[in-house]
Amino acid sequence: MSTLPIKHFLKFDDFSREEIEYLLKRADFIKKRFKNYETWHPLQDRSLVMIFEKASTRTRLSFEAGMLQLGGAAIYMNTRDSQLGRGEPVDDAAKVISRMCDIIMMRTFEQDIIERFAAASRVPVINGLTNEYHPCQILADIFTYMEHRGSIQGKTVAWVGDANNMSYTWVQAARLLDFQVHISTPPGYALDDARISDAERKHLRYFEDPREACAGADLVTTDVWTSMGYEAENEARAAAFANFCVDEQMMALASPDAVFMHCLPAHRGEEVTAGVIDGPQSVVWDEAENRLHVQKALLEYLVIGRVPT
Repeated sequence: MSTLPIKHFLKFDDFSREEIEYLLKRADFIKKRFKNYETWHPLQDRSLVMIFEKASTRTRLSFEAGMLQLGGAAIYMNTRDSQLGRGEPVDDAAKVISRMCDIIMMRTFEQDIIERFAAASRVPVINGLTNEYHPCQILADIFTYMEHRGSIQGKTVAWVGDANNMSYTWVQAARLLDFQVHISTPPGYALDDARISDAERKHLRYFEDPREACAGADLVTTDVWTSMGYEAENEARAAAFANFCVDEQMMALASPDAVFMHCLPAHRGEEVTAGVIDGPQSVVWDEAENRLHVQKALLEYLVIGRVPT
């Protein structure tokens, strides 16, 4: 177990700007080593426990492969197959699990669950996704933007669609890294103003028309219209979001060198057209891969601290 002070990554702004910038730089170093087939095992004999209450493809693969590539071991747990799914208190589970590993990633529903788990944990806890936030994905998105276009400071990100865990995390990142977010959601699906701080509002603009939100944007991004846990609202959401499909016309209004992102999985013809997600401005496949690299930087940082480069 690490002797470092325990630090968790449950929301994007749990880290300072300086820490985020370190992680982005570190991810670049780690990715280059990976692409050059250079072994890098700073977490040899360390173990990651991955706890899943929500289904996953990219989160499980990127954390499991990442931990193995860092020289450690990854252990998969599903709440359906553990005592967590049979009513064991979250605090009790955290106390036991954190005595048997070096770091924990949790993908669950309410943010309160992971906050309670982290409070009782003896090791760092990473938010792999909750209903409220998705910090690892936004870390990967920003890293991807920097790879393609350079610094995101002063740029504009257009979010078209639902007020979900992605959009709230983009708002946190905008304040921390000094860029702007344009949010366009249908009536009834706007961000909860009570969750937005005064400092964040300075980096946020709302638009009723998604085309106006995209105008001049440097990055256009969206997500599925119905997130996990809201499937009963499918029909109502499909009707409400009918005019919020990111299409070629919206992208044409953005900056000429704008990129398109989507955290995946995507539904072509719903929240985005095939022409956009499979088109020349799309960087979604780099974005998906980069979950692996930024999370390796995150695992390394939380377990052993900063590594001189």
